[in-house]
Amino acid sequence: MTSKEIFLSIVVPAYKEEKRIHIILEAIEKYIETKDFEIETIVVVDGSPDNTASVASAYSGRIKNLRVVDNKENHGKGYVVRQGMLEARGKYVLFTDADNSTAIEQVDKLLKFADQYPVVIGSRYTKDGKLAKPQPLSRRIGSRGLNMIIQLLAARGIKDTQCGFKLFQNEAAKNIFSKQTIERFSFDIEILAIARKLGYKVKETGIVWRDNPHSTVKPLKDGFKMIGDSWQIRKNILVGRYK
Repeated sequence: MTSKEIFLSIVVPAYKEEKRIHIILEAIEKYIETKDFEIETIVVVDGSPDNTASVASAYSGRIKNLRVVDNKENHGKGYVVRQGMLEARGKYVLFTDADNSTAIEQVDKLLKFADQYPVVIGSRYTKDGKLAKPQPLSRRIGSRGLNMIIQLLAARGIKDTQCGFKLFQNEAAKNIFSKQTIERFSFDIEILAIARKLGYKVKETGIVWRDNPHSTVKPLKDGFKMIGDSWQIRKNILVGRYK
């Protein structure tokens, strides 16, 4: 492998992360120091009204192969993740949340399966996955109930569609994300449905996840939206939209 060949690309979607983007970037900086392969980091800013882009760009002298894509308009998490995944050059491409809720070094758990599986996703609900701090019972019941509906409609057999820690072989990433249509939170469900439709094997492997108290997810409102989007994804599959 030459020094110019990227082994791993890390895509970080960011919106209103001015005060927190340092968490993931400093974690990536430390992770890079432990590896002998080339890593690129792509921070894709989703039309953020604060200084997320400039704060991230300040790390360019510390993090090798760092790129910051500063979108001037807000489109949604799915939009900027797709943008980063399609631009990534690495043999393997990971997208991860800006709050480092799944510690970046846990990508090593996913890389163990990356040759055999074109898509490897982090999961909080497999036997070897867990939440660092248990959620309230009502939140757990709601989450598991929602997952059952999502599985029934669009992602059968996948226990955790929403964990923002997913790794793809580069070719698979380009094929899957080029067909993505959902630009907001439900995009995770769609890309997994597309992966399955295209015949890619998906591996779900356990990670440790720490809850982000600043999350913008609204469980009830976004839950109903995910159900509606899952139904639309199912219809898209039936009419052959992802072929």
